[in-house]
Amino acid sequence: MPIYEYTCEDCKTTYERLVRSSSERVACPKCGSGRKQLQFSTFSSPNGASGDSAASSTAGSCACTPRSCGCH
Repeated sequence: MPIYEYTCEDCKTTYERLVRSSSERVACPKCGSGRKQLQFSTFSSPNGASGDSAASSTAGSCACTPRSCGCH
């Protein structure tokens, strides 16, 4: 069961949801809107490494986080 990160298209709130099935309705916790944008997010491992091996191989060249990107 994946955890997805969304941004509400109406009120711009960012939130995460554990989604059990593709037919599950996901609504914004602040305004209740179903209009959302799926966000790219990374995972962390127990050793603290990033979940993206390509980003890990270029350590220090990118300061991206789930909420902002330092590449641009």
